[in-house]
Amino acid sequence: MNYASVITSPVGPVTILADDEFVHIITFAEKDITGLSENALTVKVSNQLNDYFKGDLKDFDFPIKQKGTEFQQEVWQNLLTIPFGETTSYAKFSAHNPLAIRAIAAANGKNNIAIVVPCHRVIGSNGKLVGYAGGLWRKQWLLQHEREVAQKGQTELKF
Repeated sequence: MNYASVITSPVGPVTILADDEFVHIITFAEKDITGLSENALTVKVSNQLNDYFKGDLKDFDFPIKQKGTEFQQEVWQNLLTIPFGETTSYAKFSAHNPLAIRAIAAANGKNNIAIVVPCHRVIGSNGKLVGYAGGLWRKQWLLQHEREVAQKGQTELKF
């Protein structure tokens, strides 16, 4: 990765790492970006993420590429089909291959492109929030934000 941008968001700093062609990482984790500068792609991603957090953007349109096995790539592609403002359970998400539910959950957990590849939209079969590398409080915030923007109702009362 040759380029980086960091935005301030309602769920903390978000770091974007890219090369000249693709975004490879979008993370809440602290990354050492010493010596890296922005490029047109990281600026575009920053702008789109800011619009997402403002509630003005539901679909991202920049090139992404993350390292992973063929199986992980398939899982990440399937995550992109979960509609904005909706959730699915791990059981439903793995219905096409029920014996692989643990492997699918593990691949979901290895997703390096937070928010854009919406692993946060996968929840437990009982409706509970389970497993999110960015922390369950972020997962809850993202799901609530998307439901409100999509006008599918609030997930909790705000005071």
